[in-house]
Amino acid sequence: MSHTLGIRQAQKQKTRQAFLDAALALLAEQSLSSLGLREVTRAVGVAPTAFYRHFRSIADLGVALVDEALGSLHPMVRETVATTGDSEERIARGIELIADYVAAHPAHVRFVARERNGGVQPVREAIGGQLDRFAEEVKAELVKDPQTDGWSEADVLMLAHLYVDQMLITASLFLEALEGPAEERERVTRRATRQLRLITIGRDHWLD
Repeated sequence: MSHTLGIRQAQKQKTRQAFLDAALALLAEQSLSSLGLREVTRAVGVAPTAFYRHFRSIADLGVALVDEALGSLHPMVRETVATTGDSEERIARGIELIADYVAAHPAHVRFVARERNGGVQPVREAIGGQLDRFAEEVKAELVKDPQTDGWSEADVLMLAHLYVDQMLITASLFLEALEGPAEERERVTRRATRQLRLITIGRDHWLD
């Protein structure tokens, strides 16, 4: 009996992932608010009623896509501001991590960039919640740095949000450059490096 249940659970998970993959592919050319349930089920090859065994609505599917796109990124985000190495090493490491993620998961980055301010409220809230978690985790790393000694919690959190916002901007720019020549990606790297240097300068002199 347990073996049969295991097979059924695996099949259920496989079908759920098929919905996520199909939706992500369809969202390459449209926003979530315009995505239809029948469009997704047609892409998966199942009846529309099968959708409701896995998701309550298209918005619920969108929230699951947010978890898939951002849920695994928390270690990477913390790594981008880890206190090891000098500021130039940290900047270079962070930009490289972002570029690698965008190259490996362009559809997820495109989805988050489009839906962050999109028309589906639960998805906007899910993205905002994940970004707030990133900021709190970055803050936990920043307080380990002697440079933030004497800072208020609110100021450290403000700096954390600056880093998270910059990561999103950089990811979006790398996404735009993905299909272009190598020179375009190099341009994004230079721009991101200068922007992070500017944040670092402000960080170094905040209490002056």
